[in-house]
Amino acid sequence: MNRSTSPQRRTPRLVLVGLAVLGLAGAAYLVRGPLLMAAPMCLDGRWRGCLGTENGVVFTTLATVPLSLVLVWLLARRRGSASAWRTSLAEVGMVHGTVPFLWMTLMPGEGAGLVPGRLSLVPFRDLVTMGPLGIFANLLIFAALGFFAPMRFAALASAPRVLALGAGCSILVETAQYAFQLDRVSSVDDVLVNATGALLAGLASRRWWRARAEEHGVVAAARA
Repeated sequence: MNRSTSPQRRTPRLVLVGLAVLGLAGAAYLVRGPLLMAAPMCLDGRWRGCLGTENGVVFTTLATVPLSLVLVWLLARRRGSASAWRTSLAEVGMVHGTVPFLWMTLMPGEGAGLVPGRLSLVPFRDLVTMGPLGIFANLLIFAALGFFAPMRFAALASAPRVLALGAGCSILVETAQYAFQLDRVSSVDDVLVNATGALLAGLASRRWWRARAEEHGVVAAARA
C-alpha cells in the first residue's frame, strides 16, 4: 500500500525542484552577459568587487544553488517526515531567493551618508521611470518569499496574507533606505510592485500551500 502511493508523494517534490531549476536557468540565460563580467572577480575571491555589485550578487546567487539544494536534501533526510521535502525546500528557497535581493536593494549609492533620504509618495509616478527591467526586478524582490512562505507557514496560506507580507517587508526596506540615507529614493511604487510580485508568486504556488493548509485544518479538527 505504501509502495503504491510513494510515486504520488514524489511528484510534487519533483515538480517544485524542476520549476526552481528552470526558473534559475532562464534567469541565468537572460543575464548571461553581466554574469560573465562579474564571474572573474567572484572566482578570484575579490569579494568587495563581487558582492558590492548587482551583477556579482546575481552570479553568487546562481553559483550557490547547488549548495542550497544539498542543504534541502540534508534537512529533508534529518526530518524524515512525509512533508519534509516540501518544508525544507520552502525554507531554503525563501532565504536563498530573498536575501540576495535585499542585499542589492540596501547597497549604498555614491552619495550615501551625504544625500538626505528622499521620498516619493505619489502612486504610479515612478513606474514610468522604472522601465520594464526595473519593474521586473522589483517584482522579483519578494517573489521567492511569496512563493515559499505560505508553503512553510500555514498561517500565511491565503492571497491577502501573502500580499500583506510582501507589502510589509517592502515598507521595511524602503524605511531602511530612507533612515540610513543610502542615496536611494523610497517610493510607494516600489512597495506596490514588490507586493504584487509576492502575490503573483504566491498564486503560482497556491496548489501546494493550499494542500498544506488543508492538512493543518484536518489535524486541528482531529485534535479538537
